[in-house]
Amino acid sequence: MSDDDATDSGEITLAFSLSAIDRLDDPNAVFEEAQTWSRSIGIVDHDTEQIGRLVADDELRQDFDMKGRDKWFALESICETTPAARHVYVGSSDDDMRVSTLFDWEYVRVTEAAKKADWTLTEPESESGILSRLLVPIRRLIK
Repeated sequence: MSDDDATDSGEITLAFSLSAIDRLDDPNAVFEEAQTWSRSIGIVDHDTEQIGRLVADDELRQDFDMKGRDKWFALESICETTPAARHVYVGSSDDDMRVSTLFDWEYVRVTEAAKKADWTLTEPESESGILSRLLVPIRRLIK
């Protein structure tokens, strides 16, 4: 994502929103690559059940214990308890940007992160809300 020294030495805490994960063509490949330059990595969002399913289904590394917390509390707690030179939240909405910057995380839109890291994105879903999130795994299976 960056040529910054902190990135190269594994001094970055990297979190993704669910909507950012939904845009990644291959979340597992993204996580495998990102863990080479990240100290901590995972998904932080409101829907902890969906996070659990994604982590299990896609075998993603999840260093953050959400403990039923929403993303506001989780981002604040992670930033305070995870020693890292940088805390980066990859999201796809203005809400993601607001919450991350409020708690001193760097915010990077998934489109920008994908461009810098050469990750492949899927087309944005036209549906919104829970239906869209439920259809993502089905669409991945039929590709």
